[in-house]
Amino acid sequence: MAITASTPHSNATKIKHWLWHTDSQIVKRNIKDARTLIATQKPIEINLALSLLDEALAISPCSDQALELRARSLLCLRRFKDVADMLQDYIPNLKMANDSGSDSCVADQNLFEGFPDLMKRVMTNLFRSGSNEGYWRYLVLGEACFHLGLLDHATILLQTGKSLARTAFRCRSSSWSDDRFSECNISFSDGTISRPPTTKPYRSPISRPPTTNPSRSTQTKYETINQLLAKTKLHLSHRTTAITAFEAGFYTEAIRHLSKIIDSFGTPQAFLAECYMLRALAYRSASRIADSIADCNRTLSLDPKCFNALEARASILESIHCYHDCIHDLERLKLLYNMILHDHELFDSAWKPCNIRYDEIPKKISTITTRIEQLEQKKDNAEIFNVDYYTLMGLPHGCDQSELERAYLLLDLRHNSEIATCFIERCELDENQNIQLIKDRARMFADLLYKLIEKGHSSVRNTIMEEESYDKFLNCNKQV
Repeated sequence: MAITASTPHSNATKIKHWLWHTDSQIVKRNIKDARTLIATQKPIEINLALSLLDEALAISPCSDQALELRARSLLCLRRFKDVADMLQDYIPNLKMANDSGSDSCVADQNLFEGFPDLMKRVMTNLFRSGSNEGYWRYLVLGEACFHLGLLDHATILLQTGKSLARTAFRCRSSSWSDDRFSECNISFSDGTISRPPTTKPYRSPISRPPTTNPSRSTQTKYETINQLLAKTKLHLSHRTTAITAFEAGFYTEAIRHLSKIIDSFGTPQAFLAECYMLRALAYRSASRIADSIADCNRTLSLDPKCFNALEARASILESIHCYHDCIHDLERLKLLYNMILHDHELFDSAWKPCNIRYDEIPKKISTITTRIEQLEQKKDNAEIFNVDYYTLMGLPHGCDQSELERAYLLLDLRHNSEIATCFIERCELDENQNIQLIKDRARMFADLLYKLIEKGHSSVRNTIMEEESYDKFLNCNKQV
């Protein structure tokens, strides 16, 4: 009987096939176990599922199922920055920056000047590639961008994901029967939803309990995405209208539209801080100085490293001759710029847009240093005692006691330190944010502003009393 000898090549092929088969089984098993753990909706179980998915991705980095489960798990755990870091290649402004090869940073207000053109270019590139699968990337990343305050990105990504999902659904349903269509009645509307957006904080579709009806679960998921997209478009519409009104000089109209965003529930922290900053500028242009300082305070409570808020508040304080607090803000601003030079970092992640250029920082530090020296000279000349409390309280010079008390009552109701933290309850904070620390910052800033208002009330009242006494003295002399 002849015995066939196995060659080394055939043995290596068998071993490779066996290893591939074993790895494939491990990936499938991990994905199956991860689905079971994610269905429990418990953070501990979801973290275990992430470990299994990381093991599966280490074996098969291109596994679309493992990638989707991992992204949705991070979304469920509210780790939105990790989702953006994982899928950052799909962020529109980053994709265009990589295509152009430019390393320069652009300002936030200039980032989406050609927003319709940007949307058109992204959609054209996507459909030119002919890839309709993997649309979950755009939906998941769009939801993460919304919670990160990148509403411009979220609009593009959610609309792109909906278009790709609709195309993929048509491709899959081309061979379905009529009965199958009646079971899978999925709604893909272009911005219209079956019910108005809720005013409660937004909840991710993955955070909902799993249902036994897959088609109903899918329909609920896309209804929620439609609601999120409608809310995003509404916020962007109000912001665009407010900016247009501000540039046209209609400051009250700009304040009204920004207040609609600020007063709504579930607004992301970063976007809310931006709206407070815009409203602070509108308040200043409308000569409502105390309200402008208060909005700068809220911006810094939500984002302590906001350069625009520090610079704006310093300019406002300088305009009313409150030099001591102005110098404090400028020193804080200078410290932040020095930290950037020391760390050689402008932002935390590649997907996060920046609003300054690294090569401009030394010039900014030099300008701030010169400005601080000039303010110190004014302090030495005793100009610190000439704070313009009339402008702070929105009063004309020569006002009477009734006008003062009316203005003070309104400012007391708006800027009382007891209600300084109420705006945080309507805000959707980022992950790993210490809410108590944010409240402490807001309360500290509100106390400083309230003390300044009280000093203004006392100073203006004394001035009015002195003027009235002087007028009485003149009248008595005339009678004599």
